[in-house]
Amino acid sequence: MKQSTPFILLLVCCLLSTKTILGQDRIQLEEFASGLTRPVDIANAGDERLFVVEKQGFVRILLADGSLLEKAFLDIDSLVDSGASEEGLLGIAFHPNYVENGYFFVNYTDNNGSTQVSRFSVSADNPDVADAASQKKILNIAQPYENHNGGDLAFGPDGYLYIGTGDGGLGGDPENSGQTRTSLLGKMLRIDIDTDEPYAIPEDNPFANTDFTLDEVWALGLRNPWRYSFDRLTGDLWIGDVGQGEWEEIDLQLANSPGGENYGWRCYEGNATFNTNGCEDASTLTFPIHDYTSNFSVGCSVTGGYVYRGTDFPDLYGHYVYTDFCSGRIWSLYPDGADGWTNTEWYNGANSQYSTFGEDKDGELYLAAYSAGQIFRVVDRCPELSVDGMVEFVSCTGANDGEITLAVQDPSAGYTVKWSTGAEGDALQDLGPGEYSYTLTNDWGCTRTDALFIMEPFPEMVTIEANGTLLSVAENFESYQWLLNGDTIPDAIEPKYTAVASGDYTVVVSDGSGCSFVSQVLTVMVNSVADQLNLPGLVLSPNPTSSRFWIRFNGWSGGNLQIRILDKLGRTHFRQVLSDSNPQNLEVSLEKLPSGIYFVNFEANGQRLSRKILKE
Repeated sequence: MKQSTPFILLLVCCLLSTKTILGQDRIQLEEFASGLTRPVDIANAGDERLFVVEKQGFVRILLADGSLLEKAFLDIDSLVDSGASEEGLLGIAFHPNYVENGYFFVNYTDNNGSTQVSRFSVSADNPDVADAASQKKILNIAQPYENHNGGDLAFGPDGYLYIGTGDGGLGGDPENSGQTRTSLLGKMLRIDIDTDEPYAIPEDNPFANTDFTLDEVWALGLRNPWRYSFDRLTGDLWIGDVGQGEWEEIDLQLANSPGGENYGWRCYEGNATFNTNGCEDASTLTFPIHDYTSNFSVGCSVTGGYVYRGTDFPDLYGHYVYTDFCSGRIWSLYPDGADGWTNTEWYNGANSQYSTFGEDKDGELYLAAYSAGQIFRVVDRCPELSVDGMVEFVSCTGANDGEITLAVQDPSAGYTVKWSTGAEGDALQDLGPGEYSYTLTNDWGCTRTDALFIMEPFPEMVTIEANGTLLSVAENFESYQWLLNGDTIPDAIEPKYTAVASGDYTVVVSDGSGCSFVSQVLTVMVNSVADQLNLPGLVLSPNPTSSRFWIRFNGWSGGNLQIRILDKLGRTHFRQVLSDSNPQNLEVSLEKLPSGIYFVNFEANGQRLSRKILKE
């Protein structure tokens, strides 16, 4: 075997059409394992283990606690040429039915320098060791140069195996592989491996049984797809395609796509023209949803990732997370709500040449540091940030003396708080009743948002007692003001008042601190000959009643007639206005009311009439 050189993916990156948000490191990389040699892929087989591909030709197992098993799961070092920087054992994918059949697939550069996709089996007696002699060769693709070998493998939601191939290498795609439809290079291939033959062509492949494009091709126009993945929730396919020297790109193929996309390389690099000689019209191409320019402080070789679907990092859920081998910065893409994408930076810390992301069975993310031989777990720095809100309500109706104070525990260097009122800071004072929301952001970019409420105290109960027309309330208040039908009664400022007219009575009282309270409404009928309403033939039946009763009368003389049912406290439970002066026969339900005495009040043309009804 030739001595391997450092793993370098030569290409570039930058942002064009998406909005970028920069911030402090919100992602923390927590060491999960070490002691590996040039890790380039991470996968799971549906259990607690992680399988790490080492470029030289080994697959190693990490247990749930991060410990590394001494014996390799797979050793095919003798089959692998890992001498050049982009050659070696590059990818692994477990069959969707691995638990039943024990099959997994690898992508490596063989000793002839060709891409070899093969199937292996786990040993029959040890789940932590594969049978290195079980190789079934699936597909071999000759490589004209040492670089741009792709190397990733992934099973789609449809159960087919997707193989991303580079354009064959060198620079600028001298063989025009990306746009040559009779070449397997520079493509996304899709094959059926559940067959006795090495593989079969799915019937719905976009170019199956055509003469101008190879049947295996699912999409074309790729330069070097270094890590692609399927969203485990939606089935969308995300591709990180390494660029030539100016642009890195992220491509997206939605789950409902029939395939056949042309991602444009060598005609376009990202969204920019590269070499359009003999190319299809741009309208037939599928351009990236995001690209970024080559700048070593930003990055120069994209490492594609995953849409996060774990549970430990809620703010990252649904974001496509990716990084760059040259800079080590980590970003995410998320829809901006306007048919575009927001690109958010989550990490800009130490760079260890991050070669691949991986998911565990629960969708949590891991990241391989190629040069250091470490595996990091991607964790949220924000759970340590906590905010408790303390509220003091206003002292009484009309007061503006409420307060809100936040108690913040923040592990970062500092934070800011912005309130819905426009104010900033940990506390608000001199508040009236209402809702007050805040957003707290610390120096790591962690946020907490909540709404707090200033309430009025429960009002003191003020009850009007009636003895005939004499109305009274408790005598322990500072002041009193009686009202009839909402209008102030002049000089009625004592705890007792004698009603001289029918209507709805209330009283406003205040205590010595300036707080005011309003009593319940009490309807009073002052029975004088002058204000008696004439309703010929008026009958309430049955009376007493257990649930319902009828109001019958022979009509009245003009004007609207208002009918209300009130309890002894004057609270209205039924109201109806009649404009037809003809005889009436109304059904009224008391089913939802407690037993007791109720009043049926009639009012028309300034005249009133009241009758009692008993609910048993």
